[in-house]
Amino acid sequence: MQTLNTDTQAILLFTAYFGKPADGEPKPLTPTEWGRFASWLKDRNTRPGKLLADGLSKALSDWHDRTISLDRLQALLDRGAALAIAVEKWQRSGIWIMTRSDPDYPRRLKQRLEVQAPPVMFGCGSRRLLKAGGIAVVGSRRANEDDLDFARALGRKVATSGMTVISGGARGIDEAVMLGTLEVEGTVVGVLADSLLRAAISQKYRQGIRRQNLVLVSPFNPEAGFNAGNAMARNKYIYCLSDAAVVVESGKSGGTWNGATENLRKGWVRLWVKPSTGLTTGNAELVRLGGHWLPHDFPEGAREELFVAQGVDDLKSQESITGEVFPEATAEMVSEPTAPVVSAHAPAKDDQLSTESWQNLSLYTLFCMKLRSLLAERPRQQKELQEALPELNGKQLQDWLNQAVKDRFITKHKRPVLYELAGRQLSMLGGD
Repeated sequence: MQTLNTDTQAILLFTAYFGKPADGEPKPLTPTEWGRFASWLKDRNTRPGKLLADGLSKALSDWHDRTISLDRLQALLDRGAALAIAVEKWQRSGIWIMTRSDPDYPRRLKQRLEVQAPPVMFGCGSRRLLKAGGIAVVGSRRANEDDLDFARALGRKVATSGMTVISGGARGIDEAVMLGTLEVEGTVVGVLADSLLRAAISQKYRQGIRRQNLVLVSPFNPEAGFNAGNAMARNKYIYCLSDAAVVVESGKSGGTWNGATENLRKGWVRLWVKPSTGLTTGNAELVRLGGHWLPHDFPEGAREELFVAQGVDDLKSQESITGEVFPEATAEMVSEPTAPVVSAHAPAKDDQLSTESWQNLSLYTLFCMKLRSLLAERPRQQKELQEALPELNGKQLQDWLNQAVKDRFITKHKRPVLYELAGRQLSMLGGD
């Protein structure tokens, strides 16, 4: 199971949703806000993970920002219990987590989007495919059968040409091209706007994930449902992961249209458009705005022009991206020993642990070990536990106490409210 270093934990706490937020809860930082905050931290030689240990009041004493208040940052950082539970659930379904500080993070996103590149990517399948580039193929959810057949055939042609298909996983053109590619065991990157967790365990993608020729990724909570704003935001990632793009069918508004016109404005990759004469289609207008009609023998007939980017440095000529634009991506930060927040299990009786074992414990497990020590002699009130654990704020302590009661590691008594060790102890590394 993937372990998360302290920098990854902090980035998740600051930028990710772990469920539908309640009224009044702070919103995680947007990619632009995170880029601004991360730049400030790097200027002061402070890694995100250090804030977990040192707290915010001292480290951010001179921080001032119109939209990112200290109270907002603290409230986001206080979600440790929610993080532990969410990550364990995601990882049981095969979901991995990647941040901009990860060496595997796609350099095309960093190069083209800079501070707007998503701070966190969730995924399932082969991470190496994210670096491969390829042909983005997109189109309407409500495409006709002829366009769906064309998309499936195009996926097979791209695959047999040795290139990767990149699409959005939505029903219609996106799903058709992805499944067509997988039929001939081609490689596919699916950039999802919603429901990554459900897609990761679905029958239609299971074989591709098992064969390591499919990766599904999303910058959004793996359990998030459909949201029009997320679907629009997702489009840029499809284009920026690719070397060229094909629009099979687009209306004159909507997600496909907005994504294609944004790519033409930003000049990320060359845009090819399937010839179409339909009255409602926007394909001809995309060509008028700067796209190119798709040759009948694509991709073979367009090889010389296929990877010509407009207004972007040639990515293929760059051996690496230093990461200086993204201050969290430094060698020092990446090499931090891991301390995962991936287990909701309470510890075993044996406290004699090797260094390797300590590195495989979650923060919640370490809390339970401390709790067992505090409750060894007698039950205690929450106020006493708070005094003994000053590094935890009240909400964090309450969340973990509730989880420990749910795990039957401790028992809660009323009148007065006291916590004591339960008779049942769970294994530290998982299991009863």
